[in-house]
Amino acid sequence: MTETTLPPLLLVGCGKMGGAMLAGWLEQGLSEAVVVEPYAPAAAAFAGRVTVVPDAASIPAGFAPGAVVLAIKPQEAAATLPHFARFAGPGTLFVSIMAGRNVAGMRALLGENAALVRAMPNTPAAVRQGYTCCHASMGVTAAQRALADRLLTAVGLVDWVDDEALIDPVTAVSGGGPAYVFLLAEVMEAAAIEQGLPPELARRMARATVSGSGALLAASSEESAQLRKNVTSPKGTTERALNVLMAPEALPKLMSEAIAAATARSRELAG
Repeated sequence: MTETTLPPLLLVGCGKMGGAMLAGWLEQGLSEAVVVEPYAPAAAAFAGRVTVVPDAASIPAGFAPGAVVLAIKPQEAAATLPHFARFAGPGTLFVSIMAGRNVAGMRALLGENAALVRAMPNTPAAVRQGYTCCHASMGVTAAQRALADRLLTAVGLVDWVDDEALIDPVTAVSGGGPAYVFLLAEVMEAAAIEQGLPPELARRMARATVSGSGALLAASSEESAQLRKNVTSPKGTTERALNVLMAPEALPKLMSEAIAAATARSRELAG
C-alpha cells in the first residue's frame, strides 16, 4: 500500500452521512470496501463499486479492514458493536461518528484493545464542505490518526481536540449546526411570504441569501461580527431588524439555550 492508497475499509451504516463519506472516499481512490447496511436501497448508489452485505455475519471471510467506520445511530450501538469486536486490535482503527457515544462506552462493547477515534462530522460533507472535529483515544498510533484525518478531510475541514468531553459541545454546534442554518432559511422564507412576496420568490431569495452569506463568510478573513456590521447601516432597515433579533431574550439567548440542550443530550447518549 502506498501513502496515497486508502486501506480496505469497513463501513457500518450507509445512511446520509455514511453514504456521503463513502462517496468522498471513492473519489479519493478507495478500491476495496465492505458496507454493512441492512436496508439495501440505502447503498444502492454504490452497487458494483463496493461489497454490500446486510449484517456482520455476511462480511467475506478473510476481509481485513484497516479501518472500521461506525456510522450508525447511537441507540443502535449496544446491539451492533459487539458483532465487530473481532476486528478490534492494534492493526485496525475504529472511527465512530455516533453522537454522544464515548470511548469508554464503545470499548465496553468492542473490547479494551479497540483503537478508537471519536469524530463528529456534519451533513455538508455531502458536497465535500463538511466540518469534523475528532478525538483520538489512547492507543491510537500516529499512522492511524493520519488515516482518520485523511478519511475525514475527504469530505471537508478537520480539527482535533485532546479533551474528549469537548466532542459533546462540538456535536451541538457543528453536528446539529446545519439544521439551525436550514431553519433560518425556512423562517426567512415564511416571513417573506407574510410580507407579500410570492412563495417561489421568497424561497429562492431565502436560500440564495443564506448560501451566499455562507460563501462570503468562508471567503472572508473578517470576523463574523464585522461582516454583520458591514451590512448594518446606522438607523437603516437592517439595524431595525437586528434590534429585534439581538434583544436580550431573542436570538443570542435562544441559541445559547439550544446549544446547551443539545450538549446535554449528547452527554446522555454516552453509553
